[in-house]
Amino acid sequence: MTTYDDLLIEADNNNLITKEKPLRGNKGRIKGNRIAIKKDLTETEKKCVLAEELGHHYTAVGDILDQSTVENRKQEMRGRIVAYNKLVGLCGIIDAYLHHCQSLSESAEYLGVTEEFLNDSLTYYRNKYGVYTTLDNYAIIFEPSIAVLELV
Repeated sequence: MTTYDDLLIEADNNNLITKEKPLRGNKGRIKGNRIAIKKDLTETEKKCVLAEELGHHYTAVGDILDQSTVENRKQEMRGRIVAYNKLVGLCGIIDAYLHHCQSLSESAEYLGVTEEFLNDSLTYYRNKYGVYTTLDNYAIIFEPSIAVLELV
């Protein structure tokens, strides 16, 4: 599982300077080679925010703060998708099942993400894959609620 420290090292390896600051409007922000993370978040929240800011570093061009344009909203989503795949992914959903997680909160704790982040990632995967998808010998069912089935 990726930790907050792992992400700080990844940022450093990409010549990004990460600082925790008393931000007001955002939980995180990237500008140029500087990432600001809201200081008073939990470590789990910081991890989710930093993963998304790294996603923006890899995928966004220019200032995307103005979310009234379609292009900026697309770039915002691309950054989030990178974070979802890095911290949850289809493999993470299966791992949570294999570790007998019975609820969203148990799965989020197991994966080391917030419930909101996990819920947002599940919404993204449901929108991408539809009712279900398969990976290896597992079916991940997204509707009517999340379930994982082992295929025989």
